[in-house]
Amino acid sequence: MQDLRVEILDTLDRLQAAEWNRLAGTGNPFVRHEFLTALERRDCLGERYGWLPRHLSVRNEWGRLVGAAPLYLKDNSYGELVFDWSWADAYRRAGLSYYPKLVSAVPYSPVTGPRLLIDPDASAEPVARTLIAASLELAEREAASSVHWLFPSGDQAQRLERAGHARRVGCQFHWHNPGYRDFQDFLDTLTSERRKKIRRERRKVAESGVDFRLLNGPNAASADWELFYALYASTFHRRGGVPTLSVDFFDEIARTLGDQVLLVQAEHRGEVVAAAYCLVGDDSLYGRHWGCLHAYDSLHFEACYYQGIDFCIRRGLLRFEPGAQGEHKIWRGFLPHYTWSNHWIRHPGFRRAIERFLRQETEDMDDYVRELSEHSPYKATD
Repeated sequence: MQDLRVEILDTLDRLQAAEWNRLAGTGNPFVRHEFLTALERRDCLGERYGWLPRHLSVRNEWGRLVGAAPLYLKDNSYGELVFDWSWADAYRRAGLSYYPKLVSAVPYSPVTGPRLLIDPDASAEPVARTLIAASLELAEREAASSVHWLFPSGDQAQRLERAGHARRVGCQFHWHNPGYRDFQDFLDTLTSERRKKIRRERRKVAESGVDFRLLNGPNAASADWELFYALYASTFHRRGGVPTLSVDFFDEIARTLGDQVLLVQAEHRGEVVAAAYCLVGDDSLYGRHWGCLHAYDSLHFEACYYQGIDFCIRRGLLRFEPGAQGEHKIWRGFLPHYTWSNHWIRHPGFRRAIERFLRQETEDMDDYVRELSEHSPYKATD
């Protein structure tokens, strides 16, 4: 039996980046130490937004970090993108409190990736069991109603389900690269109607005189991020939302993540009129936020989808995840893709009710994905 010791961290700065990243790897930039600590240092979390760090760390008997999990104590459900407002409302109507709750996630980032970070040289099963058990013990200590693991990888979702955390199914729209030589090669796989529509949208942007410049972290100056932040914040303000990411956050990850940061700038007559921010993994591009100064026909599609697809093809990336929701993405080459979350509910009655709800929701989601798949923009193949 391994002698494993658990520690709860109220800031990730208590761990060295090299220790955490040895477990997190390079494939998914959202779980890297640089990204998560920038959120903490740059006023994106904390009591103001209801994200209080309670990260788990597990060391073996020699003091080596063998397991970790990003974990937060929450007093709301903002910034999670797995919607449980109705669960909280049901608790309230029953005279119970749904908050606080514990959430293992990357704040504000609906991106699938590892949540149970495990040393590749360690025995995975006991470390995973220790992390899951530690989350439940912490829930008891914090009087949390529940523990939620948002957007885990498929294998980890199955592991959590085996450990008694009900699995919830969601859907996003992802683009896949089978090895396209160029953008035209991608277009050639689409139906005539969809191919013409994309060409028309790209032509409208080009005819409006908008050009594009792609910058990675080292090439983007602080002024670029100040401008991007203004565009990003304006998008939230127009919709009555709150821009939780700060300009200092963007500036920091540009320095610390380097080539894993991508800024797409749209320029008209020398003025930046729109921009999109993405992160780059080992084999995937992740689109996150965008903003625009002036409205141009089809500019959103070009900046947020087609520039990303073209980047993936040139870089040989296998997948492009442009963000949550948006059935309109199907017509532009993005197909439905399952996502998962796992949920442990302390109250037995609510646990059973939520499990019943999730079983029905899964059936509905399967029907939804099947229906969407029938509208693929790609040519039929034998």
